[in-house]
Amino acid sequence: MIAVRMSRWRLLAAAAGLVALAGADAHSGAAQAQARLEARYTARLAGIPLGKGTWLVDISGNQYIASASGATTGLVKVFTGGQGSGSARGAIVSGNLVPASYSVSVSTDKRTEEVQMTLGGGNVRDVVHTPEKKWPAKAVPLTEGHRRNVIDPMTASLVGVRGNGDTLLADACNRNLAVFDGTMRYDLDFAFKRMDSVKPKQGYVGPVVVCAVYFSPVAGHVPERAAIKYLTALRDMEVWLAPVAGTRVLAPFRFSVPTPLGLGVLEATDFIVAPLPSKASVTLQ
Repeated sequence: MIAVRMSRWRLLAAAAGLVALAGADAHSGAAQAQARLEARYTARLAGIPLGKGTWLVDISGNQYIASASGATTGLVKVFTGGQGSGSARGAIVSGNLVPASYSVSVSTDKRTEEVQMTLGGGNVRDVVHTPEKKWPAKAVPLTEGHRRNVIDPMTASLVGVRGNGDTLLADACNRNLAVFDGTMRYDLDFAFKRMDSVKPKQGYVGPVVVCAVYFSPVAGHVPERAAIKYLTALRDMEVWLAPVAGTRVLAPFRFSVPTPLGLGVLEATDFIVAPLPSKASVTLQ
């Protein structure tokens, strides 16, 4: 879920990608025990189906692996078919998620774009774009400083909660993130809004914590672009966080963003958590 495109129907996808299905501070959480999350999501704009996606996350005692894939559906697919996938992996050190690699591939009828990124100690070591990335002349230049003390979008999708008690706390929302997706550096700020509840077709049923989401572009973007201005001005984006049972991790259940065409919603239809086998063999999609 992850490059910004400026056409109208993709505004929801752009916003969801920027938030990376996220609301996390990967450097402040504690992941305990082992579990596998298998979630399926649908995207709708003003009630009209936009796309579907899947998300797999394995959390073990010393590592995490995440993968996601999605595609447009319905009339959107007729006019402009598209699909994408992403993955990330890293170590869990003293309860902290430390990203090591991140990749994303987005394909349309006309072209495929890929990003491969390696990280270490919170800093980006290498980024490869295929085809080679050419930033617009009006884009805010990226510097080495923009690649330091950051997390990738997939790692940012996991919210670690300190302590030993309940994980569904208002404090899970009170954080900010420095995110780099290989193309753009941006900040995400979160604030507690309320508690709610969810009941998908399969999996977790119960309370969730709802966070407001605020987007601030830093570099790699063109400030004059309409979608950037729109997302920056939004004050009504929300992410709903549900617990990954057996861990001290929350994961996104729902993300919503107002658009000029109506409310855009990315929401889980299945949110299934199971114990992770002691020797997991995971294939990233």
